[in-house]
Amino acid sequence: MAKFLVQKSGPLNGEVVISGAKNAVLPLMAATILSDEECRISDVPQLRDVDVMKDILKSLGGEIKAENDGVLAVNMKKIEKCEADYDLVSRMRASFLIMGSLLGRCGRAKVYMPGGCTIGARPIDLHLKGFEALGAEIIVKDNFIEAISPEGGLKGESIYLDFPSVGATENIMAAAVLANGTTYIENAAEEPEIVDLANFLNKMGARIKGAGTDTIKIEGVERVHGASHTVIPDRIEAGTYMLAGAITRGTLLLKNMVPDHVKPITAKLRESGVTVELTDEGLYVDASGDRKLTAVDLKTLPYPGFPTDIQSPFMSFLTTVEGSSTVIETVFENRLMHVAELNRMGANIMTEGNKAVVQGCKNLEGAQVIATDLRAGAALVLAGLVASGTTEISEIYHIERGYEKFTEKFRAIGANIMRVEE
Repeated sequence: MAKFLVQKSGPLNGEVVISGAKNAVLPLMAATILSDEECRISDVPQLRDVDVMKDILKSLGGEIKAENDGVLAVNMKKIEKCEADYDLVSRMRASFLIMGSLLGRCGRAKVYMPGGCTIGARPIDLHLKGFEALGAEIIVKDNFIEAISPEGGLKGESIYLDFPSVGATENIMAAAVLANGTTYIENAAEEPEIVDLANFLNKMGARIKGAGTDTIKIEGVERVHGASHTVIPDRIEAGTYMLAGAITRGTLLLKNMVPDHVKPITAKLRESGVTVELTDEGLYVDASGDRKLTAVDLKTLPYPGFPTDIQSPFMSFLTTVEGSSTVIETVFENRLMHVAELNRMGANIMTEGNKAVVQGCKNLEGAQVIATDLRAGAALVLAGLVASGTTEISEIYHIERGYEKFTEKFRAIGANIMRVEE
């Protein structure tokens, strides 16, 4: 098993080029199932989750070719089966995103219960509710779910989501592309990744309007064709490096990112006293000098609110500023598991239910800690950059699921981080 060794690094300085978004590329890859022609996706990050999705598409009969410069050519002309292998699905939560595309194209989809980070229940009932509204028969067993289209195919319908689930919005949208009639998704998720998927599907010949708002309209079409598309930059990776600059009191320039996608993070960093400015070159984050950085409160919400994926890295930053901060997690019920690990490093964080109170200005100390999930792992790396001694982080496969060239990028801006095999 591999682990990270992180030591106090001083201010991080330099430039970081943000990679394509993990949370965008996975639904894009799943959507290629809808077409029997080749699709080309650019700026595909080299991640474990991307590799799992490649293997899933191959297991269905697809041909996948990774080209230079992050280009992925996907040809799903021959779909040999409408069932994903259990051992692949169990490794990644986003594998469930193939269900909508399989149901739309093949009229049938069978997917085993997905795996992934243990940050909460993340129920799939909203996905199934949407498929049922389109006319599918849902069969739920102990370890798998099967959806079967009615004779004549899926039919457009108005679907109201009880919660603006990103995954459910993506899955229902994909299923509705080839349905008969018009589908409306109300209380839809508004994340940039939803817009990116809709743009890709429209390039393939779909008719989707309203992505990025709370109501999405999908007019069904008879077929879609191949298309080329570039993945949006990863706003969560961008937020992580913004916080890396802030927590180490450094100066970083972030390139290849969309400033509007990180507005909530920018607002909270500015409120704390960090300079965040948009320049012609990119987003400039400056926490250097003798400035006094102070506590801020935050509450995670669906987009455009503060992203749950940045909650744990931001909490690491809050341990280093003056004052007491309150952090409220409203999206996932188990997303405070990193608190115990940060406290092991000397932080003073008290939790009650979905609320954490962070007492800042603590001198963190290196310790043996565990990356309990993807973003918690990033939070521990940030804490390790300012902690005395050595921080040893295990279970780093979580981190490598979501951050491309993690150690390489951090070392390039001055971080003292090493990946070692036990």
